Amino acid sequence: MASNTDFLLQFTEFDEADRALEDSRDATTIRIEDTDTERHKPQKQRRSAPVMSFEEDPLANDDQTELLSGQKKSAPFWTFEYYQTFFDVETHQVKERILGSLLPWPGKNFVRLYIHNNPDLYGPFWICATLVFVIAICGNISDFLVYLGNPQYKYVPEFRKVTIAATAIYSYAWLVPLFLWGVLVWRNSKVINMVSYSFLEIVCVYGYCLAIYIPAVVLWIIPNEAVRWLSIAVALFLSGSVLVLTFWPAVRDDQPRVAIAIMVAIVVLHTLLAVGCKAYFFKTLEVEQTAPVGIQTNSSLSSLNRSTVLTR
Repeated sequence: MASNTDFLLQFTEFDEADRALEDSRDATTIRIEDTDTERHKPQKQRRSAPVMSFEEDPLANDDQTELLSGQKKSAPFWTFEYYQTFFDVETHQVKERILGSLLPWPGKNFVRLYIHNNPDLYGPFWICATLVFVIAICGNISDFLVYLGNPQYKYVPEFRKVTIAATAIYSYAWLVPLFLWGVLVWRNSKVINMVSYSFLEIVCVYGYCLAIYIPAVVLWIIPNEAVRWLSIAVALFLSGSVLVLTFWPAVRDDQPRVAIAIMVAIVVLHTLLAVGCKAYFFKTLEVEQTAPVGIQTNSSLSSLNRSTVLTR
């Protein structure tokens, strides 16, 4: 009887436990096995992940939201930060743009192919600066070679060539794009389908197109007019082709006379720059290989004085 009673009591306990579980199904239960395994877990695993609070650094949070939304505030144009963005360019991009200005290809637009709505002023600035010093240095060397071997000629470096070359090159690289940009904006208001370029994109195109003149000017040191004019022709053809292929889509929808006039003006101004630099900074070899005009005049005057003294 005792054993039967114990069995009934145990059975009753299980029934009560099942009823309690049915009544509290939504309640959380804790198992002893789980607590034991939690005790044996390493301390690093029991630590909860740190909760990041956005209230710690509100400035960093604002920068993150601006970068994610793509609405980064632009600096005013009179600040240094505004112009700093135009000099933020990778080396491979500058190399690609220089090679693109040297190798024109029909049907390829320099702006759409290399600039990608991201013009820079780093390349044009240093290309113009390099061209200025190359013209001044090579012009002095050319003058020295023209009068080499004349004992009456004394070489004096002409530093004013740097100033004149800088004025000519930077004026061309900035004023001509400004004029062209104004014409394109004016004609774009009359012709709807015209391709529009920004002022910085035009400056970028003109700046990189001057890169071909650097090796051409170095060849002007050679005392041979055929070599000089051949280098000018090659440089004009390559850089002029890039300009024509770039700006022709911007004017082809305009009136034929206006489009042709704009393209002729672009080519003529580009030609005048090369021919003017060659004519001013490099003397032609048709000049007498004796001495400059001033020295010849002094020698002729001295011989005249000697003749007058002998007659007396």
